This record gives sequence, C-alpha cells and structure tokens, in this order.
Amino acid sequence: MLPDLVSLALFVRTVEAGSLSKAAEQSHIALAAASRRIGLLEHRYGVQLLYRSAQGVEPTPAGLALVFHARRLLEQAEHLRADLSDYASGVRGHVRVHASTSVITQYLPRDLAAFVQAFPDVKVELQERRSPQIVEAVRDGSADIGIVMEDAETDGLAKYEYRRHHLVAIVPEAHPVRATALAFAELLDHDFVGLDGSAAMTKLIAWAANEAGKPLRLRMQVQSFEAVCELVQAGMGIGLLPEAAAAKVVQSMGLRIIRLTDAWAERRMYVCLRDLDALTIVARKLVQQLLGEV
Repeated sequence: MLPDLVSLALFVRTVEAGSLSKAAEQSHIALAAASRRIGLLEHRYGVQLLYRSAQGVEPTPAGLALVFHARRLLEQAEHLRADLSDYASGVRGHVRVHASTSVITQYLPRDLAAFVQAFPDVKVELQERRSPQIVEAVRDGSADIGIVMEDAETDGLAKYEYRRHHLVAIVPEAHPVRATALAFAELLDHDFVGLDGSAAMTKLIAWAANEAGKPLRLRMQVQSFEAVCELVQAGMGIGLLPEAAAAKVVQSMGLRIIRLTDAWAERRMYVCLRDLDALTIVARKLVQQLLGEV
C-alpha cells in the first residue's frame, strides 16, 4: 500500500530544505504532525529515512531512494489531476504525441488541425523530441504515438510510413556555390552549421561525409531549424533542412536552396506505437488521420 501523497510531498520538501520545520511550514502542517508523518513513513518501510542533527536533516541512502520515487509519483499525480480537470471541463479524450522537429515544422500541424476540427473535445498533447527520445517515450508509455525519422531504432514497436521529405542545402544569396542541384560531397569544402549531435540529420550528414572521404566542417551546432537559418543568413556556413521547411523561410531571409541529388537525401518518417489495438478509440482515430485513412 502506497503512503499518502501529503506525506510524500512533505518528505520531498524536508530533503530539499534540509529542515523538517521549514518543510512543515511550507506544507502548512504543525511541526509535531510533520514529525509524526515522517515517523510513520519510516515505520511503514522499516528503514531510517533521515539523519537528524542540530544542523538539520539529510536523507539516508533509503531516503534518497524514496525521494526519487516520491517525485515520480507526485508528478504522475499532478498529470492525473490535470487530465481529470480536462474531463471535468468537457474534454472527452486525451492523446499524447511526441514528434521530431522535421515532422513538426512540415506536415504535423495541418494534420493535427484537421483532427482537432473533427474531434474538438479531444485534447492533443504534443511534445517536440529527438527520435531516440520519442521511441523511449512510446516504449515506456509516456507517449501514445511517436513520429520519428526512418533511422530510429524502433524494434518491438509497430510502425507505419507517415510522410517523405527531401533534404536541401540553404546558403546566402551571395554564396559562391551557384548550382541549384548537386551532390552533397561537392559542398564539403565549405563550412556547415547544423543541429546538435543527437539529431538524426546530424548523424546522417556525418555518415555521408565519411562515405565521401571528406571531413564535415561543422562550424556551429544549435537546437532548432530557426537557429540554423539565422546562422546561415549571417554567413556562418551552409545549412541542411527539409525542403518544405526551407521553402517557408528562404525568400524572407535572403537565402537560396540547393537541392541535394544524393539518394539518401530522400527521407521517410514513421508513426510508431506499441500496439494499435491497445490504443484508445480517439488515439486510433488520430493514427488514421495521420496515415490518411479518414
């Protein structure tokens, strides 16, 4: 049987403050009642949770373990409260979607807008993540649906092709490379700006440079496509973006597109999930929307 959430929250505050009296004050509980709650926790688990001294308190190894699990339980309880409050205000469903930057900056907004229009009482919670993080979230159940790039390791998950996109290089108008289309290897004598090392695109172009037998001169790495565009505009190097994302900004930022002729520049995106039949009805409806089955 789990302890009550008030006692868990009190214990976490006690460890964070290093003082039971401060934690009791923050929790609006009398000191004697707070001490009794901590004592009941220790009795329930049969372990000492706090080292007590004149200077305050600090967690024992067992106390550290309890803090870790208590924080997770309290976070889940807060999510539960938020979800139930949504239902109380009229929401009739909740779908958690994690997607990569490439997906969110191109196709997903239109698909979600169409879904929300068809199902206005359903709350869609969207989070932007890298593909490995998305796969992990789907596996551990913190996401119902993930949308990842083709090279994500999705073993054990069901996956369905969502969209395809083509990678292009973007350069300032005055850049010396004047071609409108060429192989990636022909750009490798120039500096690049790109996403951080965990991004699938960064790993892909590093692989492509290695295959071409040339170093990748990745001068700067950032977290978003917007930052890549800003750096390219400032003359810091060549950037690589999905063609649809590049087309939205090149004219307003004074940039040009160079289409890559390499076969690997054509990229697939996949919807991944643990089990289609195990999804809620509204989550299955969203999958159908994403796959064009409605």
